[in-house]
Amino acid sequence: MKRTRFTDEQIIGILAEHETGAKCADLCRKHGMSEGTFYNWKAKFGGMTVSEAKRLKALEDENAKLKKLPAEQMPDLAAMKDLVFKKVVEPAVKREAVAYLRAEHGLSERRVCHIVGADRTMIRYRSRRASDTVLRGRLRDLADERRRFGYRRLFVLLRREGEPSGINRIYRLYREQGLTVRKRKARGKAVGTRAPILVEARPNARWSLDFVHDQFADGQRFRVLDVVDDVTRECLAAISDTSISGRRVARELTALIERRGKPGMIVSDNGTELTGNAILRWCSERRIEWHYIAPGKPMQNGFVESFNGRMRDELLTETMFRNLAHARVVIAAWAADYNTERPHSALDYQTPADYARTLTAAIARPAARDESSARRAIAQPAPNGVNKNRAPVAAG
Repeated sequence: MKRTRFTDEQIIGILAEHETGAKCADLCRKHGMSEGTFYNWKAKFGGMTVSEAKRLKALEDENAKLKKLPAEQMPDLAAMKDLVFKKVVEPAVKREAVAYLRAEHGLSERRVCHIVGADRTMIRYRSRRASDTVLRGRLRDLADERRRFGYRRLFVLLRREGEPSGINRIYRLYREQGLTVRKRKARGKAVGTRAPILVEARPNARWSLDFVHDQFADGQRFRVLDVVDDVTRECLAAISDTSISGRRVARELTALIERRGKPGMIVSDNGTELTGNAILRWCSERRIEWHYIAPGKPMQNGFVESFNGRMRDELLTETMFRNLAHARVVIAAWAADYNTERPHSALDYQTPADYARTLTAAIARPAARDESSARRAIAQPAPNGVNKNRAPVAAG
């Protein structure tokens, strides 16, 4: 806006001289202005006093400010609309938002920081942390290889490889890369108080048996007989076939005893293969105690049921079996990996094979004699449901 040489008070004074009888030409020659300017002043300030002119000037200034305010806020409103559906909370996200708004809307850093609600020193901060690209890649490779492992087991595997990072850092990278394991729908859990069944802390104290079912790519069904050591959590056998009779179960158990030794007890459900004459005759000949759980109470056979759940989640659901030969190879490889490589949370993330060796070594060492007590500890730590001292089995 072009500034005038005359103030409002001077203009009103010149108009007052004209009203007292001075001619327009004389006034223009006296004050150095044109007649057009004089008549413009008369149209605007004619009949006004000085106070009224000041009030008019104030109103004009305020009106100009009000007109200018929306024009200044339009870029801010446009920038805020771009962020209305974004959650701008973390520092890294705020840095991205500031860079985006500066590039898209051409705003200054100070103005964008005010819109986002970020401190300028935080926006300019550059991390000095060493790059974790290699660790991220290895973590993703392990998660792809073991798709049903959570961050705790992946952390154990990384520690075995010599990775010094703590579990909190592994968990942060695990979450940032979206490796969280999708939880499958769980079955309803039993309600009521449960008392653990006491088992002597030694290998072969008790075995558990159960069947798990699956099907091949062509739809034909097959079953797997799982045998688990309840103390060491080892998978002693995973026998696959389209049909497994009671006589087949007896033959497989006989071969297993020849390799591993005689168990103190065997626990199973009441399936027809396990309650027939073949199994009853085999138990009588071998003098092995066979305990049947109560009908409809699979929680009484919880060790093998838990193992079946892991096999279902990590192997059967993730694998498409072509035929029986393929299933036997894959299941045998998974069982070997389960015993020797997979960390077991109930064993303080040891493998079942390592825990079995710990128990065997503890039993082999001569026990310190204690005159005050005849009992002694066998192994530490023992998993849940396993007695740490030598004690008779309370089955059922």
